[in-house]
Amino acid sequence: MDFDQADFDQALHGVAVVERAGANPRVTGVEYDSRRVQAGVVFVAMRGEVTDGNKFLAAAIERGAAAIVTDSASSFASMVAAMPQVRPQLGLARVEHGRRALSGISANLFHHPERKLHLTGVTGTNGKTTTAFLLESMLRSAQRSCVLIGTIEYHVAKAILPAPHTTPESRDLLRIFADGVAQGATEAVMEVSSHALDQGRVWGLRYDTAIFTNLTQDHLDYHGDMESYFNAKSLLFSGTGAAPPRVAVIHTEDSYGQRIAALAKKSGSVVFDYALHDGSFHAEDVQIAANGTRFRMVTPEKTLDAYTRLVGAVNVLNLLAASAAAYARGLTMDEILQGMAQLECVPGRFQSVDCGQPFTVVVDYAHTEDALRNVTRLARALAAANGGRVITLFGCGGDRDRSKRPRMGQAAGEGSDIVVLTSDNPRNEDPNGILEEILPGVQATGVSYFVEADRAAAIMQAVALARANDVVLLAGKGHEKVQILHDRSIPFDDAEIARAALREWMKLARTEPARLAGK
Repeated sequence: MDFDQADFDQALHGVAVVERAGANPRVTGVEYDSRRVQAGVVFVAMRGEVTDGNKFLAAAIERGAAAIVTDSASSFASMVAAMPQVRPQLGLARVEHGRRALSGISANLFHHPERKLHLTGVTGTNGKTTTAFLLESMLRSAQRSCVLIGTIEYHVAKAILPAPHTTPESRDLLRIFADGVAQGATEAVMEVSSHALDQGRVWGLRYDTAIFTNLTQDHLDYHGDMESYFNAKSLLFSGTGAAPPRVAVIHTEDSYGQRIAALAKKSGSVVFDYALHDGSFHAEDVQIAANGTRFRMVTPEKTLDAYTRLVGAVNVLNLLAASAAAYARGLTMDEILQGMAQLECVPGRFQSVDCGQPFTVVVDYAHTEDALRNVTRLARALAAANGGRVITLFGCGGDRDRSKRPRMGQAAGEGSDIVVLTSDNPRNEDPNGILEEILPGVQATGVSYFVEADRAAAIMQAVALARANDVVLLAGKGHEKVQILHDRSIPFDDAEIARAALREWMKLARTEPARLAGK
């Protein structure tokens, strides 16, 4: 969908403008990246996490920007002084918050598609992606056309788009919403990251329903401490430049969830609490098998027999969250159960890799201490049923919170029989230096471990160690298709590497029958 043309002042409607100067040109769009500027657009120059868009004002004007919005007083003054000689027809505005202005201008030019969709936001450290996929499946079971925004991919009606960010900048998000509305979408389900909330990428969006899954240590390289991380998450429930959500779905077995529930009630939201053992939505008689999970789901209406092809207690929590949100969106219990059963898997979330081997290999995105404990616990339950072992491969990302590294090592060691330490997006750090920071946590558990910085070689090693009935867990990257190094990103897919390793294992097993017998 293309932008509607408007004059600059119309594009600024509702935006908190500090100063306005220059002309009132017709504008044909809005951009925040000077490289995407075309003739006639508004360029919003804003201070970002990595760079400052105000450094690229000259480039944007050179590329034909019709108007400039800046969050820099000095940049605004300089342009006002130079404008009579350079571009007298240029429109200028100064704002306090660049990202809030970007959101308001984009919404105006796209005719507010967010008002034509019922928005559900999912936030928390773990479980956002699976919960969002489940809710989308439930909404589709009720014949509702849906937009999905998340870590793995974006869905617009029936189209699947790559996801460069969990929560995109407001201009790109509203563009997707507009495309969805044009194709008949009435619902939008989106993961809302703490970065997006803190930076104002979702400013002005009114969420009908908001879900809180949990809060465990992550992203402290950005937020600094857990309280700041919590405060960013809580913005979804107090309102981000719009009214608070109509309904808040809160995991209240989480201590931070209890605080969110109190905040949501104070803000006037209807609160549905959920937990494994108590709450408006909770579970009874949970039965976990390798091919799925059955449980009794207790709801405000009645108790239901539920089945999902997803495995594990953590996915029961995700199902309860999605079911409560679907209930808030007016779905029937039959539609909720149908949508629950229809979802086969979530890419990179305990995703099985099967080449006919006599043991289990799964790829999972777990990259926090809590997620790693949950996924190794699930692997242990599956392996123990047949006398198998748990072999866990993982690493920690570079340029991220270093304090969690030994704790993740301890979590892996406590949940596994063998640990293989390797790289996970080292970025600008030395992979071996990262491994040295993980090692003390692993060593403290006394578990058998191996260290191999080359992730492909490490996956080959983890699979080679396996025997019948074991569970090999490849954790950390999940759905990701690249490995991020200091100077480049290279194609890398844990599942594809695992398949190559399994083909080699099966080839050797044909000449060594003892392998197939688990000896």
